[in-house]
Amino acid sequence: MAASKTQGAVARMQEDRDGSCSTVGGVGYGEEQENYFLLCDVLPEDRILREELQKQRLREILEQQQQERNDTNFHGVCMFCNEEFLGNRSVILNHMAREHAFNIGLPDNIVNCNEFLCTLQKKLDNLQCLYCEKTFRDKNTLKDHMRKKQHRKINPKNREYDRFYVINYLELGKSWEEVQLEDDRELLDHQEDDWSDWEEHPASAVCLFCEKQAETIEKLYVHMEDAHEFDLLKIKSELGLNFYQQVKLVNFIRRQVHQCRCYGCHVKFKSKADLRTHMEETKHTSLLPDRKTWDQLEYYFPTYENDTLLCTLSDSESDLTAQEQNENVPIISEDTSKLYALKQSSILNQLLL
Repeated sequence: MAASKTQGAVARMQEDRDGSCSTVGGVGYGEEQENYFLLCDVLPEDRILREELQKQRLREILEQQQQERNDTNFHGVCMFCNEEFLGNRSVILNHMAREHAFNIGLPDNIVNCNEFLCTLQKKLDNLQCLYCEKTFRDKNTLKDHMRKKQHRKINPKNREYDRFYVINYLELGKSWEEVQLEDDRELLDHQEDDWSDWEEHPASAVCLFCEKQAETIEKLYVHMEDAHEFDLLKIKSELGLNFYQQVKLVNFIRRQVHQCRCYGCHVKFKSKADLRTHMEETKHTSLLPDRKTWDQLEYYFPTYENDTLLCTLSDSESDLTAQEQNENVPIISEDTSKLYALKQSSILNQLLL
């Protein structure tokens, strides 16, 4: 229907200009002549029609998105742990982002969510990586690949996913990449340098033991101390932890809680709620294991991607005691004259393991 209207507009315009319709292609003797009309959005009539169709499509997409945002009858299954979710679609999307570090975007930016999740699930059922889109021989190999290569994300170059994001419907003929690459300098030149209405929205940090989020790290520390009797600042001071040791301790606790295991008594529970109840009743939140248990190289790597709590840890000179500030720690370089022996005894071999 849209094509026929456009063809009619182009035909009328060309007839007005030169009194005849332009044709493309030739015809043989005795054959009926066929006319072909070239469509181009440079032509005013064609451009207007395309813009109207795009606006209509945008209205339909926004209505569909609003309907999905308000829908409380959503039912879905996590692609990674097969846990079922009922209610709003945001529940399963936030679960996969928090528990499995699989983030496909904010729920409010996604449309046709059911179709999107079905498309991703079909790829996993076909043993295909969602990011590099390679196919593997079995499900375990695929899981190991996506975990080790950090491929728990979708391929941004795959145009198949464009229809599931509202940004791709905003402007005629522009994808999300073109919108992001637009130069904003012309817009800035016409605006006054008034930043009085600027409101900063800090990233929220998540509690180590529950799903409580706080806008500031100070509020999060207060929550963990009041609700879970866990004082991270006190532990840091008493154990004399530097920045990297704090990172390993936080990642260790995240890992244990994620696996529903109490790090105080090493008992594993069926759910995080059961674990939290146990640790609060037995006061095991403050019962940390020996340093050698959590001060390991493997805990340099975060359990959850973009863990805001890790970004707030500090190792400033004001955190050190006076004795530590005045203490001169000598640094002895490795002897490079015997390279073979160095390769065998270097501490870097532990990182490779």
